[in-house]
Amino acid sequence: MNDKNKVIRPTDDEARSLAKRLIRMARFGALATLEAESGHPLATRTALATDMDGTPIILISELSAHRHALMSDPRCSLMVGEPGRGDPLAHPRLTMMGKAQRVDAEDPAHSRLKRRYLARQPKAQLYVDFADFAFFRIEPERASLNGGFGKAFLLDRADFVLPTDLVEELEPIEYGVVKHMNEDHREAIGLYATVLCKGKAPADEWWMASLDPEGADLVSGDLVERLVFPERLVSPQDLQPMLVRLAKEARSRQTAA
Repeated sequence: MNDKNKVIRPTDDEARSLAKRLIRMARFGALATLEAESGHPLATRTALATDMDGTPIILISELSAHRHALMSDPRCSLMVGEPGRGDPLAHPRLTMMGKAQRVDAEDPAHSRLKRRYLARQPKAQLYVDFADFAFFRIEPERASLNGGFGKAFLLDRADFVLPTDLVEELEPIEYGVVKHMNEDHREAIGLYATVLCKGKAPADEWWMASLDPEGADLVSGDLVERLVFPERLVSPQDLQPMLVRLAKEARSRQTAA
């Protein structure tokens, strides 16, 4: 057994869950590209959102060095995971390796990416429609997860990106459901955030940013919480019962507290 095999743990559901949580909750990440002129590694901080399948979304100007790098060579890596108190290396982080794929305004997916990105990065509304800005999906091929000291895992794309068929079924109704929840069920969103997710902002300050087959992203200013469904949705018809079920669970916990 080589030294690498001694360090890397077998990938399990706990590792997959942590990887997905790190991606979905990330407001920013460290993007590494290859400089167009020299091929030298180039690292920068970039704001993030995720598409429905969990693929990271970035919005970058053609004036930036990493935009030129990606247009020359789409290979890149993206690290997510915020350090907290104490040793920054003791906190979990995930590095994804893959290729950046530009999504033009004419692409049918563009409106979805724009909506999901602005739900997480509202200040980008100031420049999102500028001609020199474009969306890119970071299409991951694999990832390295460091869950803390002695907790290293190697993940394949399928470990943290959802299957296409699942998201394609939910995509047509996702925006309508999110809009409906924010307009008519803010109490439930507040309960999800403060009771089930232990969010730190007051209940009436939380909004639902987006949905996917495995959960919902809740935001309050710069705060983000991930509401993970007890089980993955099998069909769009499962979404409403799941949201009702979780609201009832939150109210029950709140009453019992």
